[in-house]
Amino acid sequence: MNFSRRTVLGGAMAGIGGVAATSLLAACGSSDDAKDTGNATGDVTFGSNYSDNVPKTAMANVISGYANGKNVKVNTVDHNSFQENINRYLQGNPDDVFCWFAGYRMQFFAKQGLARDISDVWAEVGGNFSEALKAASTGEDGKQYFLPFYNYPWGVFYRKSVWQQKGYTPPKTLDEFKTLCEKMKTDGLIPVAFADKDGWPAMGTFDYLNMRINGYQFHVDLMAGKQAWTDAKLKTVFDTWRGLLPYHQPGANGRTWQEAAQSLLNKQSGMYVSGTFVGEQFSGADLADLDFFAFPEINSEFGQDSVEAPIDGFMVAAKPKNAAGAKELMKYLATGPAELAYLKNNPTNVAANKTADTSGYSALQKKSAELISGAKHISQFLDRDTRPDFASQVMIPALQTFINKPDDVDGLLKSIEAQKKTIFTP
Repeated sequence: MNFSRRTVLGGAMAGIGGVAATSLLAACGSSDDAKDTGNATGDVTFGSNYSDNVPKTAMANVISGYANGKNVKVNTVDHNSFQENINRYLQGNPDDVFCWFAGYRMQFFAKQGLARDISDVWAEVGGNFSEALKAASTGEDGKQYFLPFYNYPWGVFYRKSVWQQKGYTPPKTLDEFKTLCEKMKTDGLIPVAFADKDGWPAMGTFDYLNMRINGYQFHVDLMAGKQAWTDAKLKTVFDTWRGLLPYHQPGANGRTWQEAAQSLLNKQSGMYVSGTFVGEQFSGADLADLDFFAFPEINSEFGQDSVEAPIDGFMVAAKPKNAAGAKELMKYLATGPAELAYLKNNPTNVAANKTADTSGYSALQKKSAELISGAKHISQFLDRDTRPDFASQVMIPALQTFINKPDDVDGLLKSIEAQKKTIFTP
């Protein structure tokens, strides 16, 4: 699983131990005395979980562009090990700067005092980012703790050549979407490619259904444990989803997202609800043939005003050994050239910096940037907008259960609510 894709952190909130955690801490040193000293020209340590080949090479290009004699020591750890052990890592001897995610995931560690306030950095570079990105980088105390680097939208992907051949047009509403699905079935296509073997892909469909039906604010409040899963609004979401399942590729719980993407690539499926990382399964002319549209409107009150666009970026440890150097590195990472150095090797994302030169963007990147910039609300994805233990321990099995047995919605929601109360109760 590529770092830029998804993150379900099963162990981040629990007592974490074992070989993976020990190895992670060892990679970053063993002293507990992290002192706020150093200068901008000294060594800065950088904790990275960009461990897959493509993102690792892309990040290496970014760091190599950090000039003027500044030395950055990169500690790359397998992405799953990094993410599963993040809590222990931050409480031990973390790197000066480390990779993480915006929104709730950032706020959780900021609230615990495990991340440094970087409002001073934002005072210098804030003009490079939209207000929506600043909001996603802000803790509950109103201070900034996160620096956005890139993001990528989720949408409904399709092959332009197939749609041109069949005469399909992007639907704007759910009724139009259903009509299109019926037409695809008669044309011998699986309307919607679908996979959930890894537990997270179906979260994207849930998020969009909930935001389209109940609005962004209800969705984020639900993710924060402030709304009851037994609310009739959630029953509407799952009942709506149940009505769409017959159009989805069967056997989703036994299929990876890559396998679902291959069915779209091979022209067996007509659509696929996914993030732009789906493009990693396409190349050459096939990649140029890939397009998407925004998830359709369901409730006219909310229209298509919310976009699922996870934001990846960086944070600074609460007590960096080289605070001045960490600040300078963060200021560099906030620049357009730094972001473009990454996107040159991993072009399925779009730069967070609004001043970045987008002239080299592909058609897919340009459309992604347009969708994100036009959104009134940006969600991060279910497993980033809520507590990691709730996402992994409750929502993954709940959604997989629903996919297999979608008829007992009331029982499912009661179960989710009971588990939510246990996890979110102080």
